[in-house]
Amino acid sequence: MSEPLVIIGNGMATMRLVEELSQRALGRYAIAVIGEEPRLAYNRVLLSSVLAQEVSRSDIELKSGQWWRAHGVTLMYGQRAVAIDADIRRVKLANGATLPFGKLVLATGSRAMRLSVPGMDLPGVMTFRDLGDVASMEKAAATRREAVVIGGGLLGLEAAYGLAKAGMRVSVVHLMDRLMERQLDPRGSALLKAAVEAKGIVVHLNAETAAIKGAHRAEAVALKDGREIAADLVVVAAGIRANADLAQAAGLDVGRGIVVDDHLQTGKAGIYAIGECAEHRGICYGLVEPAYEQARVLASHLCGEKARYAGSVLATNLKVSGVSVFSAGDFLGAAGTEQIVLSDPGLGSYKKLVIADGRLVGAVLFGDTADGLWYLELIRSGVSIGAIRDDLVFGRALAERAMPKPLAA
Repeated sequence: MSEPLVIIGNGMATMRLVEELSQRALGRYAIAVIGEEPRLAYNRVLLSSVLAQEVSRSDIELKSGQWWRAHGVTLMYGQRAVAIDADIRRVKLANGATLPFGKLVLATGSRAMRLSVPGMDLPGVMTFRDLGDVASMEKAAATRREAVVIGGGLLGLEAAYGLAKAGMRVSVVHLMDRLMERQLDPRGSALLKAAVEAKGIVVHLNAETAAIKGAHRAEAVALKDGREIAADLVVVAAGIRANADLAQAAGLDVGRGIVVDDHLQTGKAGIYAIGECAEHRGICYGLVEPAYEQARVLASHLCGEKARYAGSVLATNLKVSGVSVFSAGDFLGAAGTEQIVLSDPGLGSYKKLVIADGRLVGAVLFGDTADGLWYLELIRSGVSIGAIRDDLVFGRALAERAMPKPLAA
């Protein structure tokens, strides 16, 4: 008889976990997926593309309803889990129903952080995290003209791009001295700022929000330096926080996220966490690829294989505001590292490779990111790049041609 496996959360991590389990041990578990959003799992990375009307909502759907049914999954979307009883092994839903489980996986993701400033509750102030937010922003963009996005990280820039494409005048307010400081070095960030501004988006750096002003709805964003920026729509994209309330109420160990070990297991046997809600060795990744790696390891573990998750090399490989960017590993370059830089301002292309002890340890690519995944493979494998060092910055095709040919047998 199949063991009941309940997964709370119906996002990208859950989809990959179910996919991995179906490849390894189809039928071993009776899987039920509980999703609060009233729709099938979708690719959150493409939310701004939906807002910009570059793709449709159906285009970002990860798997069809038929796929879930064909893999024997009971899919309960539009349902909210409200409590976990770890002792009697049951999950309680908002409608009063309960589900028994043998194994439980928390893939509850994260939620947008809200600023502790006056005016956050005014109409016209919203966050950017899911398709519901996209619908709200589309409605606002149809009648409003001035938008301010608070946050110059990935989500903020994607929101700004989508709103600008929808016809709004957009300003980005960012607390730090450069855009996407967690993913780009200063030079790459400066190039990105120029590219964003070329689309008509105004960027304010070193700008701290003091309040959102308005008599009955948002009218302006006030900065701590005294400036005010007109806004009849304010989008807050100032970071995310692991959605761990359910786990905490169940008595699980929660720090920045739900604390898990190298098997992705919490402190209670048979209860696991993956994706943005999970904290592994003190790190909450908040990125898609680590969630997929965690899903692969957990699927292997649940199938009885010897698999451990040792952490992920952070990497970003995305199109931000219409511009391709990639970064991985120690892209800033710690003390004792070497840097190789290739830049062509005319083509809007920039590449920086960071080397330590004869190995590639970090990379930043802006504009031309075709070799990004190859560089990531070199970083993760830790192989010596001595034989191709001189050609490495010119890309995979040239570097591999320069590699010594194996002797014929």
